[in-house]
Amino acid sequence: MPAPSEDFLDPSEALAHLQTYSTQDGLSVHQLMDSELHGGLTYNDFLMLPGRIDFPASDVVTETRITRNVALKTPFLSSPMDTVTETEMAISLALLGGIGVIHHNQSPESQAAMVRAVKRHENGFITDPVVFSPNHTVADVLDIKARLGFCGIPITDTGSLGGKLVGIVTSRDIQFESPSTPLHEIMITSLVTARQGVTLNEANIILRSCKKGKLPLVDDQGRLTSLLARSDLLKNQNYPLASKNPESKQLYAAAAVGTRPNDRDRLRLLVEAGLDIVVLDSSQGNSVFQVDMIHWIKDTFPNLEVIAGNVVTREQAANLIAAGADGLRVGMGSGSICITQEIMAVGRPQATAVYAVAEFASKFGVPVVADGGIGNVGHIVKALALGASAVMMGGLLAGTAEAPGEYFYHDGKRVKAYRGMGSLEAMEAGKPGAKANGASGSKKFAARPTSVHYENAATTRYFSESSAVKVAQGVSGDVQDKGSVKAFVPYLCVGVQHSLQDIGVKSVTALKEGVKTGQIRFELRTASAQVEGGVHGLNSYTKRLYA
Repeated sequence: MPAPSEDFLDPSEALAHLQTYSTQDGLSVHQLMDSELHGGLTYNDFLMLPGRIDFPASDVVTETRITRNVALKTPFLSSPMDTVTETEMAISLALLGGIGVIHHNQSPESQAAMVRAVKRHENGFITDPVVFSPNHTVADVLDIKARLGFCGIPITDTGSLGGKLVGIVTSRDIQFESPSTPLHEIMITSLVTARQGVTLNEANIILRSCKKGKLPLVDDQGRLTSLLARSDLLKNQNYPLASKNPESKQLYAAAAVGTRPNDRDRLRLLVEAGLDIVVLDSSQGNSVFQVDMIHWIKDTFPNLEVIAGNVVTREQAANLIAAGADGLRVGMGSGSICITQEIMAVGRPQATAVYAVAEFASKFGVPVVADGGIGNVGHIVKALALGASAVMMGGLLAGTAEAPGEYFYHDGKRVKAYRGMGSLEAMEAGKPGAKANGASGSKKFAARPTSVHYENAATTRYFSESSAVKVAQGVSGDVQDKGSVKAFVPYLCVGVQHSLQDIGVKSVTALKEGVKTGQIRFELRTASAQVEGGVHGLNSYTKRLYA
Protein backbone atom coordinates (compact mmCIF):
# COMPACT_ATOMS: atom_id res chain seq x y z
CA MET A 1 0.00 0.00 0.00
CA PRO A 2 1.54 3.35 -0.96
CA ALA A 3 2.40 5.82 1.78
CA PRO A 4 -0.05 8.68 2.15
CA SER A 5 1.01 11.81 0.31
CA GLU A 6 -0.14 14.16 3.11
CA ASP A 7 1.96 14.95 6.15
CA PHE A 8 -0.05 14.22 9.29
CA LEU A 9 0.60 15.41 12.81
CA ASP A 10 1.96 13.00 15.38
CA PRO A 11 -1.05 11.32 17.07
CA SER A 12 0.66 11.62 20.46
CA GLU A 13 0.36 15.40 20.12
CA ALA A 14 -3.43 15.40 19.62
CA LEU A 15 -4.18 16.78 23.09
CA ALA A 16 -1.55 19.46 22.80
CA HIS A 17 -2.83 20.48 19.37
CA LEU A 18 -6.36 20.73 20.76
CA GLN A 19 -5.16 23.59 22.94
CA THR A 20 -4.30 25.65 19.86
CA TYR A 21 -7.99 26.19 19.10
CA SER A 22 -9.19 29.55 20.41
CA THR A 23 -12.55 28.20 21.60
CA GLN A 24 -14.02 24.90 22.69
CA ASP A 25 -16.24 22.97 20.34
CA GLY A 26 -19.92 23.98 20.47
CA LEU A 27 -21.59 26.96 22.13
CA SER A 28 -21.50 28.28 25.67
CA VAL A 29 -24.87 28.65 27.37
CA HIS A 30 -24.65 32.44 26.93
CA GLN A 31 -24.14 32.05 23.18
CA LEU A 32 -26.92 29.48 22.96
CA MET A 33 -29.47 31.59 24.84
CA ASP A 34 -28.86 34.81 22.89
CA SER A 35 -32.50 35.72 22.18
CA GLU A 36 -31.58 38.49 19.75
CA LEU A 37 -29.73 35.96 17.61
CA HIS A 38 -31.74 32.75 18.08
CA GLY A 39 -35.13 33.86 19.40
CA GLY A 40 -36.87 31.94 22.17
CA LEU A 41 -35.85 28.28 22.51
CA THR A 42 -37.63 25.16 23.69
CA TYR A 43 -35.94 22.04 25.04
CA ASN A 44 -36.05 20.41 21.59
CA ASP A 45 -34.09 23.25 19.99
CA PHE A 46 -30.69 22.28 21.37
CA LEU A 47 -28.47 19.48 22.65
CA MET A 48 -25.58 19.27 25.08
CA LEU A 49 -22.28 17.95 23.79
CA PRO A 50 -20.79 14.85 25.41
CA GLY A 51 -17.89 15.04 27.86
CA ARG A 52 -15.49 12.43 29.23
CA ILE A 53 -16.63 9.38 31.18
CA ASP A 54 -14.42 8.14 34.00
CA PHE A 55 -17.06 6.98 36.49
CA PRO A 56 -20.13 4.69 36.53
CA ALA A 57 -23.61 6.19 36.16
CA SER A 58 -24.51 4.88 39.62
CA ASP A 59 -22.04 7.40 41.10
CA VAL A 60 -24.07 10.36 39.84
CA VAL A 61 -25.77 12.27 42.68
CA THR A 62 -29.17 13.71 41.79
CA GLU A 63 -29.71 15.56 45.06
CA THR A 64 -30.91 19.13 44.66
CA ARG A 65 -32.44 22.02 46.59
CA ILE A 66 -35.98 23.10 45.66
CA THR A 67 -36.27 25.96 48.17
CA ARG A 68 -33.76 27.82 50.29
CA ASN A 69 -34.10 25.21 53.05
CA VAL A 70 -35.48 22.01 51.49
CA ALA A 71 -33.31 19.51 49.60
CA LEU A 72 -34.53 16.40 47.78
CA LYS A 73 -32.65 13.29 46.63
CA THR A 74 -34.21 13.51 43.16
CA PRO A 75 -35.21 16.65 41.19
CA PHE A 76 -38.83 15.65 40.62
CA LEU A 77 -42.07 17.42 41.59
CA SER A 78 -45.57 16.58 40.45
CA SER A 79 -47.86 19.38 39.34
CA PRO A 80 -50.79 20.57 41.52
CA MET A 81 -53.42 19.46 39.01
CA ASP A 82 -56.61 17.62 39.88
CA THR A 83 -55.76 14.82 37.43
CA VAL A 84 -52.17 14.47 38.66
CA THR A 85 -51.59 14.94 42.39
CA GLU A 86 -53.66 13.79 45.31
CA THR A 87 -52.68 11.63 48.29
CA GLU A 88 -51.33 8.56 46.54
CA MET A 89 -49.16 10.53 44.11
CA ALA A 90 -47.85 12.77 46.90
CA ILE A 91 -46.94 9.79 49.10
CA SER A 92 -45.39 7.73 46.31
CA LEU A 93 -43.31 10.57 44.90
CA ALA A 94 -42.03 11.52 48.37
CA LEU A 95 -41.02 7.91 49.04
CA LEU A 96 -39.09 7.95 45.75
CA GLY A 97 -37.11 11.07 46.60
CA GLY A 98 -39.28 13.75 44.99
CA ILE A 99 -42.32 15.63 46.22
CA GLY A 100 -45.94 15.81 45.09
CA VAL A 101 -47.81 19.11 45.26
CA ILE A 102 -51.43 18.46 46.23
CA HIS A 103 -53.88 20.48 44.12
CA HIS A 104 -56.42 22.91 45.60
CA ASN A 105 -59.32 22.40 43.22
CA GLN A 106 -61.21 20.84 46.13
CA SER A 107 -62.53 21.85 49.53
CA PRO A 108 -59.98 23.08 52.10
CA GLU A 109 -60.95 20.23 54.43
CA SER A 110 -60.34 17.60 51.77
CA GLN A 111 -56.98 19.09 50.84
CA ALA A 112 -55.96 19.25 54.52
CA ALA A 113 -56.93 15.58 54.94
CA MET A 114 -54.60 14.69 52.06
CA VAL A 115 -51.73 16.64 53.62
CA ARG A 116 -52.39 14.91 56.92
CA ALA A 117 -52.34 11.49 55.25
CA VAL A 118 -48.95 12.25 53.69
CA LYS A 119 -47.49 13.34 57.02
CA ARG A 120 -48.83 10.26 58.80
CA HIS A 121 -47.73 7.79 56.14
CA GLU A 122 -44.15 7.31 57.21
CA ASN A 123 -42.59 8.55 60.40
CA GLY A 124 -39.65 7.87 62.63
CA PHE A 125 -41.38 8.44 65.95
CA ILE A 126 -45.06 9.13 65.35
CA THR A 127 -45.48 12.09 67.68
CA ASP A 128 -49.21 12.60 67.04
CA PRO A 129 -50.66 9.08 66.67
CA VAL A 130 -54.35 8.36 66.50
CA VAL A 131 -55.37 7.30 70.03
CA PHE A 132 -58.63 5.80 71.28
CA SER A 133 -60.11 5.12 74.68
CA PRO A 134 -61.39 1.70 75.87
CA ASN A 135 -64.94 2.92 75.24
CA HIS A 136 -64.42 3.53 71.54
CA THR A 137 -65.80 0.82 69.27
CA VAL A 138 -64.65 -1.33 66.38
CA ALA A 139 -66.59 1.03 64.09
CA ASP A 140 -64.21 3.85 65.06
CA VAL A 141 -61.21 1.70 64.12
CA LEU A 142 -62.80 0.76 60.80
CA ASP A 143 -63.37 4.45 60.07
CA ILE A 144 -59.68 5.23 60.63
CA LYS A 145 -58.70 2.30 58.42
CA ALA A 146 -60.97 3.56 55.63
CA ARG A 147 -59.77 7.16 55.81
CA LEU A 148 -56.10 6.85 56.74
CA GLY A 149 -55.18 3.31 55.72
CA PHE A 150 -54.08 1.80 59.08
CA CYS A 151 -55.70 0.32 62.18
CA GLY A 152 -52.92 -0.32 64.71
CA ILE A 153 -54.16 2.10 67.35
CA PRO A 154 -52.94 2.54 70.96
CA ILE A 155 -55.56 2.74 73.69
CA THR A 156 -55.18 5.10 76.66
CA ASP A 157 -57.45 5.73 79.61
CA THR A 158 -58.23 9.23 78.35
CA GLY A 159 -58.39 8.42 74.64
CA SER A 160 -55.61 10.89 73.87
CA LEU A 161 -51.84 11.19 73.74
CA GLY A 162 -50.47 11.63 77.27
CA GLY A 163 -53.00 9.29 78.82
CA LYS A 164 -51.97 6.06 80.55
CA LEU A 165 -51.41 3.29 78.01
CA VAL A 166 -53.83 0.41 78.69
CA GLY A 167 -53.80 -1.56 75.43
CA ILE A 168 -53.53 -1.61 71.66
CA VAL A 169 -55.84 -2.70 68.84
CA THR A 170 -54.59 -4.20 65.57
CA SER A 171 -56.25 -5.38 62.35
CA ARG A 172 -56.42 -8.97 63.66
CA ASP A 173 -58.29 -7.89 66.78
CA ILE A 174 -61.19 -6.37 64.86
CA GLN A 175 -61.64 -9.22 62.39
CA PHE A 176 -65.06 -10.89 62.66
CA GLU A 177 -66.09 -8.43 65.40
CA SER A 178 -69.30 -6.42 65.41
CA PRO A 179 -68.80 -2.71 64.72
CA SER A 180 -70.49 -1.94 68.02
CA THR A 181 -68.04 -3.99 70.09
CA PRO A 182 -66.19 -1.79 72.66
CA LEU A 183 -62.43 -1.84 72.30
CA HIS A 184 -61.85 -2.82 75.96
CA GLU A 185 -63.32 -6.25 75.10
CA ILE A 186 -60.86 -7.01 72.30
CA MET A 187 -57.73 -4.90 72.87
CA ILE A 188 -54.34 -6.46 73.64
CA THR A 189 -53.21 -5.61 77.17
CA SER A 190 -49.91 -7.51 77.28
CA LEU A 191 -47.69 -4.88 75.68
CA VAL A 192 -44.08 -4.43 74.66
CA THR A 193 -43.10 -0.79 75.18
CA ALA A 194 -40.00 1.41 75.18
CA ARG A 195 -39.17 4.28 77.49
CA GLN A 196 -39.40 7.88 76.38
CA GLY A 197 -35.95 9.13 75.39
CA VAL A 198 -34.92 5.93 73.59
CA THR A 199 -33.10 6.63 70.31
CA LEU A 200 -34.69 5.76 66.98
CA ASN A 201 -32.03 3.11 66.39
CA GLU A 202 -32.62 1.51 69.81
CA ALA A 203 -36.39 1.55 69.28
CA ASN A 204 -35.94 -0.07 65.87
CA ILE A 205 -33.91 -2.88 67.46
CA ILE A 206 -36.66 -3.51 70.05
CA LEU A 207 -39.31 -3.53 67.33
CA ARG A 208 -37.35 -6.03 65.25
CA SER A 209 -36.81 -8.37 68.19
CA CYS A 210 -40.35 -8.33 69.60
CA LYS A 211 -42.00 -9.10 66.23
CA LYS A 212 -44.80 -6.62 66.96
CA GLY A 213 -46.35 -4.23 64.49
CA LYS A 214 -46.27 -1.18 66.76
CA LEU A 215 -43.98 -0.08 69.59
CA PRO A 216 -45.56 2.42 72.01
CA LEU A 217 -43.19 4.77 73.83
CA VAL A 218 -44.18 5.70 77.39
CA ASP A 219 -42.82 7.92 80.17
CA ASP A 220 -41.92 6.75 83.67
CA GLN A 221 -45.61 6.86 84.68
CA GLY A 222 -46.76 4.70 81.78
CA ARG A 223 -48.25 7.56 79.79
CA LEU A 224 -48.13 7.31 75.99
CA THR A 225 -45.73 9.83 74.40
CA SER A 226 -45.26 8.50 70.85
CA LEU A 227 -45.35 5.41 68.64
CA LEU A 228 -43.08 3.52 66.22
CA ALA A 229 -44.43 1.34 63.41
CA ARG A 230 -42.85 -1.77 61.87
CA SER A 231 -44.29 -0.79 58.49
CA ASP A 232 -42.14 2.35 58.62
CA LEU A 233 -39.02 0.22 59.10
CA LEU A 234 -39.89 -1.68 55.94
CA LYS A 235 -40.49 1.56 54.05
CA ASN A 236 -37.12 2.85 55.18
CA GLN A 237 -35.52 -0.28 53.72
CA ASN A 238 -37.45 -0.08 50.46
CA TYR A 239 -37.21 3.69 49.92
CA PRO A 240 -33.75 4.93 50.92
CA LEU A 241 -34.21 8.16 48.92
CA ALA A 242 -37.45 9.17 50.67
CA SER A 243 -37.97 12.93 51.06
CA LYS A 244 -38.23 13.41 54.80
CA ASN A 245 -38.06 16.32 57.18
CA PRO A 246 -34.71 15.77 58.94
CA GLU A 247 -36.17 16.72 62.33
CA SER A 248 -39.50 14.85 62.45
CA LYS A 249 -38.53 12.08 59.96
CA GLN A 250 -41.96 12.57 58.37
CA LEU A 251 -42.42 12.72 54.63
CA TYR A 252 -42.36 16.22 53.19
CA ALA A 253 -45.82 17.49 52.27
CA ALA A 254 -46.43 20.23 49.72
CA ALA A 255 -49.70 21.74 48.57
CA ALA A 256 -50.90 24.55 46.35
CA VAL A 257 -53.12 27.48 47.31
CA GLY A 258 -54.29 30.56 45.48
CA THR A 259 -53.76 34.20 46.35
CA ARG A 260 -57.28 35.23 47.35
CA PRO A 261 -58.51 36.08 50.89
CA ASN A 262 -60.19 32.68 51.27
CA ASP A 263 -56.86 30.98 50.58
CA ARG A 264 -55.49 32.32 53.87
CA ASP A 265 -58.09 30.29 55.77
CA ARG A 266 -57.29 27.30 53.56
CA LEU A 267 -53.59 27.65 54.31
CA ARG A 268 -54.22 27.73 58.05
CA LEU A 269 -55.89 24.32 57.78
CA LEU A 270 -53.01 22.96 55.72
CA VAL A 271 -50.39 24.19 58.19
CA GLU A 272 -52.35 22.60 61.04
CA ALA A 273 -52.25 19.35 59.06
CA GLY A 274 -48.43 19.54 58.89
CA LEU A 275 -47.70 21.32 55.58
CA ASP A 276 -43.99 21.90 54.85
CA ILE A 277 -44.07 23.73 51.50
CA VAL A 278 -46.78 25.91 49.98
CA VAL A 279 -46.87 26.56 46.24
CA LEU A 280 -48.65 29.77 45.27
CA ASP A 281 -50.61 28.73 42.21
CA SER A 282 -51.12 31.41 39.59
CA SER A 283 -50.68 31.43 35.83
CA GLN A 284 -49.11 34.91 36.11
CA GLY A 285 -47.34 35.27 39.44
CA ASN A 286 -46.28 38.91 39.14
CA SER A 287 -49.36 40.35 40.83
CA VAL A 288 -50.12 42.45 43.87
CA PHE A 289 -52.22 39.53 45.14
CA GLN A 290 -49.23 37.19 45.22
CA VAL A 291 -46.84 39.72 46.71
CA ASP A 292 -49.34 40.45 49.50
CA MET A 293 -49.83 36.71 50.04
CA ILE A 294 -46.08 36.11 50.39
CA HIS A 295 -45.78 38.92 52.94
CA TRP A 296 -48.72 37.53 54.92
CA ILE A 297 -47.36 33.98 54.90
CA LYS A 298 -43.92 35.11 56.06
CA ASP A 299 -45.48 37.11 58.89
CA THR A 300 -47.94 34.38 59.92
CA PHE A 301 -45.98 31.17 59.24
CA PRO A 302 -42.31 32.17 59.16
CA ASN A 303 -41.10 28.55 59.00
CA LEU A 304 -43.26 27.64 55.99
CA GLU A 305 -41.34 27.37 52.70
CA VAL A 306 -42.95 29.35 49.86
CA ILE A 307 -42.56 28.55 46.16
CA ALA A 308 -43.98 31.48 44.21
CA GLY A 309 -44.92 31.87 40.55
CA ASN A 310 -45.45 31.27 37.77
CA VAL A 311 -42.92 33.60 36.15
CA VAL A 312 -40.93 33.66 32.91
CA THR A 313 -38.96 36.92 33.12
CA ARG A 314 -36.36 38.46 35.41
CA GLU A 315 -38.70 41.37 36.13
CA GLN A 316 -41.44 39.05 37.37
CA ALA A 317 -38.97 37.07 39.45
CA ALA A 318 -37.48 40.17 41.09
CA ASN A 319 -40.79 41.21 42.66
CA LEU A 320 -41.39 37.77 44.15
CA ILE A 321 -37.82 37.38 45.41
CA ALA A 322 -38.02 40.82 47.05
CA ALA A 323 -41.30 39.79 48.72
CA GLY A 324 -39.58 36.78 50.33
CA ALA A 325 -40.16 33.77 48.05
CA ASP A 326 -38.03 30.71 48.95
CA GLY A 327 -38.31 29.23 45.45
CA LEU A 328 -39.74 30.13 42.05
CA ARG A 329 -41.88 28.18 39.60
CA VAL A 330 -41.09 28.95 35.96
CA GLY A 331 -43.35 28.39 32.98
CA MET A 332 -46.25 29.98 31.14
CA GLY A 333 -48.07 28.19 28.36
CA SER A 334 -45.53 25.40 27.77
CA GLY A 335 -47.51 22.46 29.18
CA SER A 336 -48.96 19.85 26.85
CA ILE A 337 -52.54 20.78 27.83
CA CYS A 338 -51.97 24.55 28.08
CA ILE A 339 -53.09 26.97 25.37
CA THR A 340 -52.19 30.25 27.10
CA GLN A 341 -49.58 31.23 24.50
CA GLU A 342 -52.02 30.51 21.69
CA ILE A 343 -55.07 32.23 23.19
CA MET A 344 -53.55 35.01 25.30
CA ALA A 345 -50.47 35.72 23.13
CA VAL A 346 -48.51 35.82 26.38
CA GLY A 347 -45.80 33.48 27.67
CA ARG A 348 -42.30 32.45 26.70
CA PRO A 349 -40.59 29.39 25.20
CA GLN A 350 -39.66 27.28 28.19
CA ALA A 351 -35.91 26.84 27.75
CA THR A 352 -35.41 30.57 27.40
CA ALA A 353 -37.69 31.26 30.37
CA VAL A 354 -35.87 28.81 32.64
CA TYR A 355 -32.46 30.19 31.73
CA ALA A 356 -33.43 33.84 32.17
CA VAL A 357 -35.14 33.39 35.54
CA ALA A 358 -32.63 30.90 36.96
CA GLU A 359 -29.67 33.10 36.02
CA PHE A 360 -31.23 36.00 37.93
CA ALA A 361 -32.60 34.03 40.91
CA SER A 362 -29.30 32.24 41.49
CA LYS A 363 -27.72 35.54 42.50
CA PHE A 364 -30.06 35.59 45.51
CA GLY A 365 -29.85 31.91 46.39
CA VAL A 366 -33.40 31.22 45.27
CA PRO A 367 -33.89 27.84 43.51
CA VAL A 368 -36.02 27.56 40.38
CA VAL A 369 -38.48 24.79 39.46
CA ALA A 370 -39.03 24.34 35.72
CA ASP A 371 -42.78 23.78 35.26
CA GLY A 372 -44.05 22.61 31.89
CA GLY A 373 -42.69 21.22 28.66
CA ILE A 374 -41.14 18.12 30.25
CA GLY A 375 -41.77 15.17 27.96
CA ASN A 376 -38.78 12.88 28.56
CA VAL A 377 -35.51 12.38 30.44
CA GLY A 378 -33.64 14.63 28.03
CA HIS A 379 -35.93 17.56 28.79
CA ILE A 380 -35.30 17.08 32.52
CA VAL A 381 -31.53 17.25 32.06
CA LYS A 382 -31.77 20.26 29.77
CA ALA A 383 -33.86 22.13 32.34
CA LEU A 384 -31.29 21.36 35.03
CA ALA A 385 -28.45 22.47 32.75
CA LEU A 386 -30.18 25.80 32.14
CA GLY A 387 -30.27 26.48 35.87
CA ALA A 388 -33.40 24.79 37.21
CA SER A 389 -32.98 22.94 40.48
CA ALA A 390 -35.88 20.60 39.74
CA VAL A 391 -38.67 19.97 37.24
CA MET A 392 -42.40 19.91 37.80
CA MET A 393 -44.25 17.30 35.75
CA GLY A 394 -47.92 17.04 34.85
CA GLY A 395 -48.49 15.10 31.64
CA LEU A 396 -45.44 12.91 32.22
CA LEU A 397 -46.98 11.57 35.46
CA ALA A 398 -50.64 11.66 34.42
CA GLY A 399 -51.80 8.21 33.44
CA THR A 400 -49.81 6.47 36.17
CA ALA A 401 -51.58 4.26 38.67
CA GLU A 402 -51.12 6.84 41.43
CA ALA A 403 -52.69 9.71 39.47
CA PRO A 404 -56.32 10.44 40.42
CA GLY A 405 -59.10 8.94 38.34
CA GLU A 406 -60.06 5.62 36.85
CA TYR A 407 -58.62 3.94 33.77
CA PHE A 408 -60.80 3.55 30.70
CA TYR A 409 -60.26 2.49 27.09
CA HIS A 410 -60.05 4.94 24.20
CA ASP A 411 -59.35 3.66 20.68
CA GLY A 412 -58.20 0.38 22.14
CA LYS A 413 -55.70 1.98 24.53
CA ARG A 414 -55.89 2.01 28.33
CA VAL A 415 -55.92 5.67 29.38
CA LYS A 416 -56.72 8.11 32.18
CA ALA A 417 -58.26 11.56 31.90
CA TYR A 418 -55.84 14.49 31.95
CA ARG A 419 -56.91 18.10 31.80
CA GLY A 420 -55.36 21.52 32.10
CA MET A 421 -56.32 23.63 35.08
CA GLY A 422 -57.24 26.30 32.56
CA SER A 423 -59.75 24.03 30.82
CA LEU A 424 -63.45 24.77 31.12
CA GLU A 425 -63.96 21.38 32.76
CA ALA A 426 -61.55 22.30 35.55
CA MET A 427 -63.10 25.75 35.90
CA GLU A 428 -66.54 24.18 36.42
CA ALA A 429 -65.39 21.82 39.19
CA GLY A 430 -66.80 22.47 42.64
CA LYS A 431 -70.02 24.09 41.51
CA PRO A 432 -73.19 22.68 43.10
CA GLY A 433 -74.26 19.73 40.99
CA ALA A 434 -71.10 19.76 38.91
CA LYS A 435 -69.98 16.44 37.53
CA ALA A 436 -67.01 14.84 39.25
CA ASN A 437 -63.83 14.82 37.27
CA GLY A 438 -63.28 11.16 37.75
CA ALA A 439 -60.25 11.95 39.86
CA SER A 440 -61.42 11.18 43.35
CA GLY A 441 -58.27 9.28 44.28
CA SER A 442 -58.00 6.28 46.53
CA LYS A 443 -61.02 5.31 48.56
CA LYS A 444 -58.88 4.83 51.64
CA PHE A 445 -58.45 8.58 51.92
CA ALA A 446 -61.05 11.26 52.44
CA ALA A 447 -63.11 11.61 49.28
CA ARG A 448 -63.85 15.01 47.76
CA PRO A 449 -67.63 15.54 47.92
CA THR A 450 -68.81 17.12 44.68
CA SER A 451 -72.02 18.39 46.31
CA VAL A 452 -70.07 20.86 48.48
CA HIS A 453 -69.36 24.25 46.91
CA TYR A 454 -65.83 25.62 47.18
CA GLU A 455 -63.94 28.44 45.48
CA ASN A 456 -62.72 27.07 42.18
CA ALA A 457 -58.92 26.92 41.96
CA ALA A 458 -58.84 26.99 38.16
CA THR A 459 -60.73 30.29 37.86
CA THR A 460 -58.67 32.00 40.57
CA ARG A 461 -55.45 30.69 39.02
CA TYR A 462 -56.32 32.45 35.76
CA PHE A 463 -57.96 35.52 37.41
CA SER A 464 -61.32 34.51 35.91
CA GLU A 465 -63.54 34.09 39.00
CA SER A 466 -65.47 37.33 38.34
CA SER A 467 -65.76 36.88 34.58
CA ALA A 468 -69.22 36.14 33.21
CA VAL A 469 -67.62 34.43 30.21
CA LYS A 470 -64.91 31.90 30.98
CA VAL A 471 -62.03 31.90 28.49
CA ALA A 472 -60.29 28.53 28.42
CA GLN A 473 -56.50 28.47 28.68
CA GLY A 474 -56.26 24.68 28.71
CA VAL A 475 -57.78 21.57 27.17
CA SER A 476 -59.06 18.20 28.36
CA GLY A 477 -57.92 14.88 27.01
CA ASP A 478 -56.45 11.58 28.06
CA VAL A 479 -53.00 10.01 28.37
CA GLN A 480 -51.92 6.41 27.97
CA ASP A 481 -51.36 4.16 30.98
CA LYS A 482 -47.76 4.45 32.22
CA GLY A 483 -47.98 1.92 35.05
CA SER A 484 -46.91 2.83 38.56
CA VAL A 485 -44.69 5.79 39.43
CA LYS A 486 -42.79 3.31 41.62
CA ALA A 487 -41.37 1.93 38.38
CA PHE A 488 -41.56 5.05 36.21
CA VAL A 489 -39.81 7.53 38.53
CA PRO A 490 -36.80 5.24 39.14
CA TYR A 491 -36.51 5.03 35.34
CA LEU A 492 -36.42 8.82 35.17
CA CYS A 493 -33.80 8.98 37.92
CA VAL A 494 -31.51 6.40 36.30
CA GLY A 495 -32.00 8.14 32.97
CA VAL A 496 -30.81 11.42 34.49
CA GLN A 497 -27.78 9.61 35.96
CA HIS A 498 -26.81 8.17 32.57
CA SER A 499 -27.30 11.52 30.85
CA LEU A 500 -25.02 13.28 33.34
CA GLN A 501 -22.51 10.48 32.86
CA ASP A 502 -22.50 11.16 29.10
CA ILE A 503 -21.98 14.85 29.79
CA GLY A 504 -19.12 13.95 32.14
CA VAL A 505 -20.38 15.29 35.48
CA LYS A 506 -21.10 13.47 38.72
CA SER A 507 -23.89 15.60 40.17
CA VAL A 508 -26.56 18.18 39.42
CA THR A 509 -24.37 20.74 41.20
CA ALA A 510 -21.40 19.87 38.96
CA LEU A 511 -23.66 20.14 35.90
CA LYS A 512 -24.66 23.70 36.80
CA GLU A 513 -21.09 24.67 37.59
CA GLY A 514 -19.84 23.24 34.29
CA VAL A 515 -22.46 25.21 32.38
CA LYS A 516 -21.64 28.39 34.30
CA THR A 517 -17.90 28.14 33.61
CA GLY A 518 -18.40 27.24 29.95
CA GLN A 519 -16.95 23.75 30.23
CA ILE A 520 -20.25 22.13 29.24
CA ARG A 521 -21.09 23.03 25.66
CA PHE A 522 -24.29 23.15 23.63
CA GLU A 523 -25.39 22.91 20.00
CA LEU A 524 -28.46 24.31 18.29
CA ARG A 525 -30.63 21.85 16.36
CA THR A 526 -32.20 22.57 13.02
CA ALA A 527 -35.53 21.01 12.11
CA SER A 528 -33.63 18.37 10.10
CA ALA A 529 -31.37 17.66 13.07
CA GLN A 530 -34.39 17.05 15.26
CA VAL A 531 -35.75 14.56 12.74
CA GLU A 532 -32.37 12.85 12.57
CA GLY A 533 -32.18 12.64 16.38
CA GLY A 534 -35.45 10.74 16.60
CA VAL A 535 -36.52 7.35 15.30
CA HIS A 536 -36.64 7.44 11.52
CA GLY A 537 -36.39 5.27 8.42
CA LEU A 538 -38.37 2.33 9.87
CA ASN A 539 -41.55 0.77 8.58
CA SER A 540 -42.68 0.14 12.16
CA TYR A 541 -41.11 -0.04 15.59
CA THR A 542 -41.83 -0.56 19.28
CA LYS A 543 -40.60 2.09 21.72
CA ARG A 544 -40.04 0.57 25.15
CA LEU A 545 -38.49 3.09 27.54
CA TYR A 546 -37.50 0.85 30.43
CA ALA A 547 -37.63 -2.70 31.74
